[in-house]
Amino acid sequence: SPEKTAATARAISASTGSTVDSLIADLSVQSQIRRLADEFKAKYDRLDVLFNNAGALYSTRQESADGIELTFALNHLNYFLLTNLLLDVLKNSAPARIVNTASGAQSAGRIDFDDLEYKTRKYSTFSVYGSSKLANIMFTNELARRLEGTNVTATSFHPGLVQTGFSTNNGGFWSVFVALGRLFMLTPEQGADTGVWLATSPEIAGVTGEYFQKRKSAQPQSIALDPAANARLWAISEQMVGLNVRA
Repeated sequence: SPEKTAATARAISASTGSTVDSLIADLSVQSQIRRLADEFKAKYDRLDVLFNNAGALYSTRQESADGIELTFALNHLNYFLLTNLLLDVLKNSAPARIVNTASGAQSAGRIDFDDLEYKTRKYSTFSVYGSSKLANIMFTNELARRLEGTNVTATSFHPGLVQTGFSTNNGGFWSVFVALGRLFMLTPEQGADTGVWLATSPEIAGVTGEYFQKRKSAQPQSIALDPAANARLWAISEQMVGLNVRA
């Protein structure tokens, strides 16, 4: 929300002494992602790090304003469209980094190219979420391949189960699950550690196309290591966002 974002910007500014700007968009809506990219380009000509992090889990099947299953629209197509719209700025800013928040839930996901939106498959909340997180890793790996030679890297990571407001939107079982799990969850600082490391550490400079957990390279599902599957997901995602068509 604009209020939360403004408060966060003020907090960062107060703690660092830096000027902090913010832009607002509903990242499940493709027209707003396009507007956000345009606003960014109008204000800035440099982008050193793009950290894709926005995502959600939904207890029932819903659709975005674009008529796409909401988890897939927000968790995957958001990353895909925003990154591609900002690639020219990233390349011109090289060396630059793209960091995508995935999840260990990818192990519970399954990419069915005939039913990516769970229109015919049974909607299972954790499976749908896991599939979107698996898509994050597949997107990252194909992106890294396409960016070879540009000095722009792309990595993904599992933050762990983090104590934020994530999933409290669902109520019922999920709210109880989150409440009970708080004792075992990581703090936001702990959950952010690997992502911040990927975004900033000289140690990781030049590393691309890898999935990380606790600052160590981790193994995702085998499909994420299949170049043909990654390229196929990319092509379908292009069609779903009308990548070459301005709304």
